[in-house]
Amino acid sequence: MTSEVSFPNGFLWGAATSAYQIEGQPLADGAGPSIWHRFTHNPGQVANGETGDLACDHYRRSEEDIALMADLGLGAYRFSIAWGRVLPEGRGRVNAKGLDFYRRLVDALLERGIQPMVTLYHWDLPAALHDRGGWLNPDSPAWFADYAQVLFRALDDRVSRWVTLNEPWVVTVPGYLEGALAPGHRDLFEAPRVAHHLLLAHAEAVGVYRSMGRHQIGLAVNLEPQHSASPSPEDQAAAQRRDAFINRWFLDPLFLGTYPTELASLFGLAWPDFADSDLARIRAAMAHGTGARSDFIGVNYYSRGLVRANPNSVPLGAERVSPADALCTTMGWEVYPRGLTEILLWLRDRYSNPPLYITENGAAFNDPPAMDGMVPDPDRVNYLRSHLHAAHEALKQGVDLRGYFVWSLLDNFEWAHGYSQRFGLIQIDPLNQTRTLKASAHAYREIIRGNRIHSSEGSTI
Repeated sequence: MTSEVSFPNGFLWGAATSAYQIEGQPLADGAGPSIWHRFTHNPGQVANGETGDLACDHYRRSEEDIALMADLGLGAYRFSIAWGRVLPEGRGRVNAKGLDFYRRLVDALLERGIQPMVTLYHWDLPAALHDRGGWLNPDSPAWFADYAQVLFRALDDRVSRWVTLNEPWVVTVPGYLEGALAPGHRDLFEAPRVAHHLLLAHAEAVGVYRSMGRHQIGLAVNLEPQHSASPSPEDQAAAQRRDAFINRWFLDPLFLGTYPTELASLFGLAWPDFADSDLARIRAAMAHGTGARSDFIGVNYYSRGLVRANPNSVPLGAERVSPADALCTTMGWEVYPRGLTEILLWLRDRYSNPPLYITENGAAFNDPPAMDGMVPDPDRVNYLRSHLHAAHEALKQGVDLRGYFVWSLLDNFEWAHGYSQRFGLIQIDPLNQTRTLKASAHAYREIIRGNRIHSSEGSTI
């Protein structure tokens, strides 16, 4: 006999995507190119030389995709705005056709009873702004605030949840320190400055929203609990450094008004002397009214960090490893649902239990071809169910968790991996763009419909 665990009434069930990964047609209707458009057209940057020129063709197939969302019973859909569609030069002139696409998208979602959660920035900086220094330019927070104001003015009457930035750590580290993602820089001195400007950009956009918005605004961060690979003092210290580097770099300034002390040691001479007034502005974004908290934090969770010391790894002196017997996704990430409970409890304890949404959670696996109109993907079904059990456990322990967004609605362009990594609930045929529901989509529909999950489900991971 199996019992069921239920989620709270009003728990928000959704799915997530991002503009460059699904829209295609990146220069259509007067849009300006982004750093990702440039990056993908630079040979050798992306697997198989693939680009987001077509992606899932969502720019032309949004009505079909929204019908699929409605069929799944989604209560919400998280998507991002392509900055360059709206402001082709990044500032100034508004491209009416680009903005109208998002107006129509929001209206169509609401007609189907799906609440939009809009991300303002999911990594696709307008190339025109990159040519002016991009996120290294001290003016970049003001550029972002001006862009945000255009969207707030156009959509806030219909959009009740906004995310300023998606995973600023990924913008900073793979983008400016490691060179793996756009714009492809490798500079120890650039990374801390980019991170600081991103935090200031979040603060400036929140300030604009407080003056004109009517709903909720937050930040989405990638988080993972850091575990020592062994009991050795070296590995334990390495895990602590990686925790500061990934989990606390962007949250401590927001909630505590300081950067983790480990970062200055890690970056050495590359770590700037940030102004106290900047940190005060950043922290002020997390409070409004009479000391009220920020509206929410979005949590993007995929795996844990299992860490061992490696003095050759700069600047951390640490590296992530996987247990030899671990089940891993095709991204090489260990499947570790318990880590989701751990990171949610960590947020509760370290930052006084802020309101949370799981804004991304999902897995890439090698999916087989469709059979009888459906794609069997049992590993993803198990992944989702086990992680929802982990989320429910955090709820039982008092975490203020308000919703869950699976990554992703569609198989899409997975950045430097091209189309080789499939995260979607819905398979996309790259030849004809046919959409086919996977077994995970059907399983997720049933979870949404009942607002519950059987306690025996997901226990295999």
